[in-house]
Amino acid sequence: MTTSDHALFEQFLGVNDFAPNTVRALRLDFAKFVRWFESANAEPWSDARVTPRDLTDFRRHLREDRRQAVSTVNRCLVTLRRYFDFLAQKKVIESNPAEAVKELRRVQGRPKAIERNKVRKLLREATVRNDHRGLAVLSIMLYGGLRVGEVAALELADIDLGDRGGSVRVRNGKGGKERSVPLPAEARKAIRRYLDVRPGVRSARLLIGKGMEPLGTDGIRYMVRKYGIFAGINLHPHQLRHTMATEYLAANANDLVGLAQTLVHESIETTSRYTKRDDSALSQASERLSF
Repeated sequence: MTTSDHALFEQFLGVNDFAPNTVRALRLDFAKFVRWFESANAEPWSDARVTPRDLTDFRRHLREDRRQAVSTVNRCLVTLRRYFDFLAQKKVIESNPAEAVKELRRVQGRPKAIERNKVRKLLREATVRNDHRGLAVLSIMLYGGLRVGEVAALELADIDLGDRGGSVRVRNGKGGKERSVPLPAEARKAIRRYLDVRPGVRSARLLIGKGMEPLGTDGIRYMVRKYGIFAGINLHPHQLRHTMATEYLAANANDLVGLAQTLVHESIETTSRYTKRDDSALSQASERLSF
């Protein structure tokens, strides 16, 4: 690479307010492409000599020959697209050769659920600690699939508990949608226990935190993380929703329509993510093949 080419790339970095780590990554991406270009084409690097074919071949090289992750390949393409766009704007080249080169599509994997023995430990820890509020929160999220904000917003009037059935009403879910979520017996039992000891404050909210104020989203996140530590896992609240979805499908013959209605997914394609199998399950299924 000539001194002038190097100076142009440094100028590109200088006119953008990149963080130090980003600058380091951009330099590595660009150097990687320059090395490949000179080796693949058997000619010195020149900004003006790069073609769309070079970029598509480089993309294939990174993914198929070097087995780099989709995110790594796409980051390189974004770096080069931005740099060549900079050169085109400065009239150093006529057009951006990376403009029409698409990034690789990411295959979205199955959302990560918690193993059943870990779920049992979560619920058991709340029980043995006599944390009725914590058990109610975990149960609502595990059995109902509610989001953190939806749990925090629940009011006493949203709870309907009967002997043979019950539900919670989410009045303002994602997208402003209202829905009624059925709750099985174990979740109803946990909520009843909490209601028996709930502080008698004049608040419509179901969950009451410290200072006799409604428990907010931060308090719920802290509570979930705390019980994750007790159970020996790094737990994020949304994993409880993923776990509910995974177990619902397993218990109901992959009833995607019912799950989509419960979780209020606009597209059944979103819900179908939970039907994907992990590598271990696919390996076991492959072992059962016989000809």
